[in-house]
Amino acid sequence: MLEAFLTWRPLTREDAKASARLLNAIEAVDQIGESYTEEDTLQELIDPYADLERASLAAFDGEVMVGYMKVRHKPSADEVHRVFLDGGVHPDYRRRGVGTALVEAGVAAAKVVHARHHPTRKLVVDVHKGEHIAGAAELVRSRGFAPVRYFQRMEHPLGESLGEVVIPGGLRVEQWSEQNDEDFRWVRNESYRDYWAAVPMPVDLWKNKITNQTFRPEVSFLLRDVVNGAPVGMLVTMSWEADTAATGVRDAHFMLIGTLRDYRRRGVAGTLIGHALRAAAGQGYDRASLSVDSANPSGASGVFEKAGFTAKMRYVRWALEV
Repeated sequence: MLEAFLTWRPLTREDAKASARLLNAIEAVDQIGESYTEEDTLQELIDPYADLERASLAAFDGEVMVGYMKVRHKPSADEVHRVFLDGGVHPDYRRRGVGTALVEAGVAAAKVVHARHHPTRKLVVDVHKGEHIAGAAELVRSRGFAPVRYFQRMEHPLGESLGEVVIPGGLRVEQWSEQNDEDFRWVRNESYRDYWAAVPMPVDLWKNKITNQTFRPEVSFLLRDVVNGAPVGMLVTMSWEADTAATGVRDAHFMLIGTLRDYRRRGVAGTLIGHALRAAAGQGYDRASLSVDSANPSGASGVFEKAGFTAKMRYVRWALEV
């Protein structure tokens, strides 16, 4: 039964510290490998596609945040507008109705932002959770969600055993810089056109989600065609200081890896991965990680396995057609 003493209100930018404390309490139990600083949670709260006033809700026990939900709409949509519903409940407050109330509020909020931004498209609400999290599947199934996709977190320990990287003929490697940042974003948008649920990232979303305080330009690389100068592949690395502090493991997370369709199966992704692995190892990272869609059209999981990555954790994408 939902506790009457809890207070409920939309999230605000001033909730960054309380949000970090809640997420770290959740991590202590769920063990999904995600710890947060106040700066990290603030970055999510200022997401230009998160309408906190209309599409967020937090539950408080006094000054302590014990649960939250936040809806993020897409900047663009084709036939389907997939709205992302994120949220969590403090372990001490689970199985008391808080999660159910937040999911129901999230679905209602998704309808609101959908009507404001892409009303002529079909609405689907997505939830992304680790398969092992106790009670998560039971909760979302009870509200009508069904599993539609699976993702794997893969990891690669870094050491001295990394081999040499051979760059395919006619291509050259560049490290990220302010001068080629737009090339990175362009390759991401072009290469992800046939990725499930992906839409182009406009500049404001790119700055919020990619080139923020967790971005690691020294381990982010672009491949360029020497003949015509066109960018053909990119890899973006991010790393979270809170994760390092919590685990003692310095992880280089390959957040984005993309190859233009005309250059696939020519060693572009393998070259970028190998180059990034060596760069990360040389800069003192203990491990590299990434997340891959189990049905990725580019055959990415095979490329990652060949590079030495192994699967460690599976995530489920749940969807509700509204």
